[in-house]
Amino acid sequence: MIISRDSQPAFLIRIWLRLLPLQLIIMTAIIGFVVGVAGAMSVLLINGDFNSAPTAPKVLPAVEYGVHIAPASSSAISPLFTPEVQHWASKIVAWSQQYGIDPNLLATVMQIESCGDPQAGSGAGAQGLFQVMPDHFQATEDTHDPDANARAGIAYLKGSLIAADGHPGLALAGYNGGYGVIPLGWSGWAQETRLYYTWGTGIYMDALRGQNTSASLQDWLSAGGVNLCRQAAQRLAPTTIAPSGPVG
Repeated sequence: MIISRDSQPAFLIRIWLRLLPLQLIIMTAIIGFVVGVAGAMSVLLINGDFNSAPTAPKVLPAVEYGVHIAPASSSAISPLFTPEVQHWASKIVAWSQQYGIDPNLLATVMQIESCGDPQAGSGAGAQGLFQVMPDHFQATEDTHDPDANARAGIAYLKGSLIAADGHPGLALAGYNGGYGVIPLGWSGWAQETRLYYTWGTGIYMDALRGQNTSASLQDWLSAGGVNLCRQAAQRLAPTTIAPSGPVG
């Protein structure tokens, strides 16, 4: 069939219209593929599966009064924690049993937040063993009282575990940066939260493995944690606790 030049545009339009459904299917498939890849990458990032974000095993949640919590799985804390945190070992175990949180996770938070110094304070206003902001306390509570500080701090940590669906690494990130950072993933975190996640996850995993030392803890000490521990040692028992320091 010979098509005149005048009818060629109309002919091409008819062909294009006939192929339009196929074009839409192809475009939809491409868009779906791109969205799927992006979604998968987001899931991997949020769960810390990239090399830049260390991973931690998910704590199987237990249901208590309708909320998910990390069950206490030990009657003692790991020996890898510094002497200043070991000073609170019996208290940490008691709090873990009272609030249903793994004692090694509590010890990890205390290690990074205060190194066991009940009088620790930050420029932002966080106070005590778990570095809790004042608005998390009841009006009659002493923010530096160990039990009151633990109650407020563990309540916030438990909320972070719930928001992170039991993932301890993400819960640690939420404890540091607020619950809102949990769904953002590594790329959406401030450097402080990234370091908190890296150190906290490494220390906690080493504790779960039954190790007596932790390279992540040494990294934290070398990055400035040693100064926090020296202050804690001076305030706790100057004559009985030797200040912690990085090994080597």
